[in-house]
Amino acid sequence: MRAVIQRVSRASVTVDEKVIGEIGPGLLVLLGVATTDAEADADYLADKIAGLRIFEDQDGKMNRSVGEAGGAVLAVSQFTLYGDVRRGKRPSFDNAARPERARELYEYFVAQIRHRGLHCETGQFQAMMSVALVNQGPVTVLLDSAKVF
Repeated sequence: MRAVIQRVSRASVTVDEKVIGEIGPGLLVLLGVATTDAEADADYLADKIAGLRIFEDQDGKMNRSVGEAGGAVLAVSQFTLYGDVRRGKRPSFDNAARPERARELYEYFVAQIRHRGLHCETGQFQAMMSVALVNQGPVTVLLDSAKVF
């Protein structure tokens, strides 16, 4: 499972010109699910993301988690995180989980984020979404449950 995490001052997801998910300060999480992923991968990412110390403390150092900073999470599914362009210019998505399994693990991930006491908004699975954000810092972190980076 892969995630692109961006510290934001605000973020929203729009489908058919209607805002379906919106947060103020917090984390925008773009989440991709691989064919080999299981609930343990979602647990790992939920723990890491909930505990990431990328919010500034009173001394201006990145030392607080999203919960400690009073922020929320906006989780958006994004299968293209598993796009492979090593053999050409058109991405192959062979490593991305099938939609049924990806939805299951995405929803499980969202439940785990909420279980950790965080407010979590979502996008709409398999919809054409417009994601708007103001990246604060900018701060962007990449996570992979297989720990490839």
